[in-house]
Amino acid sequence: MKINNICCIGAGYVGGPTMSVIADRCPHIQVNVVDINQERINSWNDSNLMNLPIYEPGLDQIVGRCRGKNLHFSTDLERHISQADMIFISVNTPTKTKGIGAGKASDLKWVEASARKVASFARGHTIVVEKSTLPVRTAEVIQQILQVEERSGKKQEQGPTFDVLSNPEFLSEGSAVKDLEEPDRVLIGGDNDEAIEALSRIYKKWVPEENILHTNIWSSELAKLTANAFLAQRISSINSIAALCEATGGDVREVARAIGSDSRIGARFLDSGPGFGGSCFKKDILNLVYLSRFFGLSEVADFWGGVVTLNQWHQHRVSTLIVKKLFGTLASKKIAVLGFAFKANTNDTRESAAIQICKDLIDEGAILFIHDPKASPNQIEIDLGIKPLDKCIDGSNSKETSKDGTWCFASKIIDAADQADAILVLTEWEEYTQINWLEIANRMRKPAWVFDSRSILKYEEVIHAGLNFWRIGMG
Repeated sequence: MKINNICCIGAGYVGGPTMSVIADRCPHIQVNVVDINQERINSWNDSNLMNLPIYEPGLDQIVGRCRGKNLHFSTDLERHISQADMIFISVNTPTKTKGIGAGKASDLKWVEASARKVASFARGHTIVVEKSTLPVRTAEVIQQILQVEERSGKKQEQGPTFDVLSNPEFLSEGSAVKDLEEPDRVLIGGDNDEAIEALSRIYKKWVPEENILHTNIWSSELAKLTANAFLAQRISSINSIAALCEATGGDVREVARAIGSDSRIGARFLDSGPGFGGSCFKKDILNLVYLSRFFGLSEVADFWGGVVTLNQWHQHRVSTLIVKKLFGTLASKKIAVLGFAFKANTNDTRESAAIQICKDLIDEGAILFIHDPKASPNQIEIDLGIKPLDKCIDGSNSKETSKDGTWCFASKIIDAADQADAILVLTEWEEYTQINWLEIANRMRKPAWVFDSRSILKYEEVIHAGLNFWRIGMG
């Protein structure tokens, strides 16, 4: 099975970067990324690479090298599906909001819709690759849809045939390009060795063969959910210890360093913070909870459900602590929020801990001046469900008093801090570690607080500036 033409359905956080790297490393393959969202496709085709819909360090350079040569972005699904030897399905799989499994099960409507498009437009033999994060046995659904077309084609003695593979992504936003170029492993699940080898040959162009793992398709699907669940569990675990450190006088960073030096545990994902976010962790754990209950494993479901419950409790704990430190009320008090993306080096705000914490503070009557280098004011408005105050949308020094909480977008850190009662760091952006705290302190209203939920600020500099300081996990 020789692959000359690839089509990826879905130009989002997975499809766009993954196909860009494949095009970069496999110049002999034509890679077409298709999406029904015209605005998103326009952004991918924008002549200004700074306007790409996704921010990932290094992605703009790769797109600049390949776009128009062997990397193309289009809304013409029919043409590019019909020309493809291999089709990746990389669409959104949000948690269902209603019906059976609401709040936990994945909504597979876009996966099903994509499979039906493939069944309708594919020609000849096509390898269909699951790239989206999917619940176990989703491949069965895709296969059933494709087999209908295979059977109808056989009657005409000329019809498409398909192989279905699972190739889950293991990307960490903010380092997605590095994760794609230097992956810990590439996992390919399927039951046709020839199809598996065809996909393996693509990755072998830059990935060592020993890092390419082959499994059956069900193990591959479950491995993705399990990986995210384990990582999220580590975050909830260390955040629970952070709360204990604050109560007992310990320092969670010292605890993390001590246990991380144990080779059985390792040091990764032991940084305490405001709670896990992003598009996958919560969604995938809730999917595991749903699957466990579906198969009658209530104890397993309770275990993984507890990881999500603790994460939510932890986010509320941060906002509650701020209220207590600011004399029990936030009414008409200005708080500068530094960071809204769920982590540094991405513009993704999905399930960001900042969303719930900011909502809590607004409910308490606070006026938030939110700064983030990459998250847009429009996206923040969507996430909070509250329109910003027009008078301070540009980060001006105006401070309005109101019985109800609200927010503004600050384009500069110094504007966010002007006359603020507190500063709250929610995302670990590098520029927040370079703040001149003496200058900031002179602009704040005293007594002023700095709340560091990411443990990135230098304690001595903040205290020397005459500010009160709280750091997560520090007693």
